[in-house]
Amino acid sequence: MVAEKIITTAILPLRTSDTGDQALAIMDDFHVRHLPIVNDKQLLGVISDDDILLHDVGEAVGSYALSLRRPYVKDTDHIYEVMRLLAEHQLTVIPVVNADNDYEGMISQEDVLNFFARTASFSDTGSIVVLEIGRRDYSMTEISRIVESEGAVILSSFITSEQDANLIEVTIKINRQNIQNIISTFERFNYSIKASFNEQEYLESLQERYDSLMSYLSI
Repeated sequence: MVAEKIITTAILPLRTSDTGDQALAIMDDFHVRHLPIVNDKQLLGVISDDDILLHDVGEAVGSYALSLRRPYVKDTDHIYEVMRLLAEHQLTVIPVVNADNDYEGMISQEDVLNFFARTASFSDTGSIVVLEIGRRDYSMTEISRIVESEGAVILSSFITSEQDANLIEVTIKINRQNIQNIISTFERFNYSIKASFNEQEYLESLQERYDSLMSYLSI
């Protein structure tokens, strides 16, 4: 999935002639804290609500000094790059430009969340298992073999770890709700099971986190 596939059409960028007051009103309407400033098709930068409050809100945003110059993604960038830059710059939206560096639109945190919520790895029936593994012992081939030996398949996976940690967490989603046999097989092969969730528990946990994030973005 690339950036151009999830560009939002609901939020328009700011023009240099828009005032700080107008920008804050748009941010409030769409529950974001950042907006791109565009002159015709040229991306000038990204303004935050903090930037606005440091200036006269009655003045045009084109006269403001910006704390963020031009963070952006290309329309051909993968969604993982979108997520990385959103996190790196602590943005609620990020502009998207094409090969000619012309402004194409923006992607919000909510757009990214909604994309993942619609993917098969989230929507298909299944369960979650979190394994704790030594960094040097990690092998997705072996993990897949164990799951498939019980007649199941892995729908998705991801790894989390601290940079200098010797242990990593491997989270896998399996296309089965009853996974006790799979857990027993992992334990037989000396895997440490840090957590497991059936679909209902997982969805409730995901919904709680989603609601918390949406509440945070609404502040």
